[in-house]
Amino acid sequence: MTLTVDSRVADVRRHELAAFLRSRRERITPDQVGLPISGRRRTPGLRREEVAQLAGVGVTWYTWLEQGRDINASEQVLDAISRTLRLDPYEHKHLFTLAGAAEPPLEKDCKLLSQNVFRMMEKLEPYPVCVRNARCDILAYNRAYDWLMGGLDAIPFEERNTLIQCLTNPEWRRRLPDWELNLPRVVAGFRAAMAEHLAEPAWKNLVKRLRQESDVFERMWKEHDVSTERIVLKRYLHPDVGLLRFEFSYLYLGRRSEISLATLTPADEETAAKLPRSF
Repeated sequence: MTLTVDSRVADVRRHELAAFLRSRRERITPDQVGLPISGRRRTPGLRREEVAQLAGVGVTWYTWLEQGRDINASEQVLDAISRTLRLDPYEHKHLFTLAGAAEPPLEKDCKLLSQNVFRMMEKLEPYPVCVRNARCDILAYNRAYDWLMGGLDAIPFEERNTLIQCLTNPEWRRRLPDWELNLPRVVAGFRAAMAEHLAEPAWKNLVKRLRQESDVFERMWKEHDVSTERIVLKRYLHPDVGLLRFEFSYLYLGRRSEISLATLTPADEETAAKLPRSF
């Protein structure tokens, strides 16, 4: 039987969906979702039946979905699977695309983050804190970080990406006196992380946009440098209080999670004294 173009596209999508679901299932550990760890586990992350149970769907049905079978999933079911797998807003949108469902708008509230994370960010003030994914998207932040970067609230959610802002926003660059020095390491880290996301449109579209809008990024991207080294000391130039120095601490929200909470701790007493006491 000869497949039509539409049939081939649908077949590719189903297999991409299967691989995507497996990869996201394997990065979540039972303890992250409140499940006890019993006996030897032959698979990393959650089992299929555990995902099905947590999402409220049939085990056989979910297994077929991971096997790339030709079945339909409602938006409600996709939402439940997305919450169970703790997908960020971009992964959530990608899930709907692969499943052939209407693409949901990007949500400003990142549902993968628990209220405990938001409470933690609030309690850490006046230290700036933000939560980012491997794609450099800023998923959440506290008021201190908003103050430091000059008003993230005014930036549309889909534009809250450190690479986009650093390369296309002059105000952002003015607050980062060492941005040219640090950018090669950031781009190299982004390229290394992309190896796990080569088929995902959000990643490919971001690279395409940055290559078109930034000659600096285009040059660095062609160099093919990769790095996993984090920046642990960074300077900021705030228009009201002047130069600030922070040390970065990273907390990953799960053993295999790509979502990290970055806390900016004053690197000296002068910086600590300049931070607002209230917001």
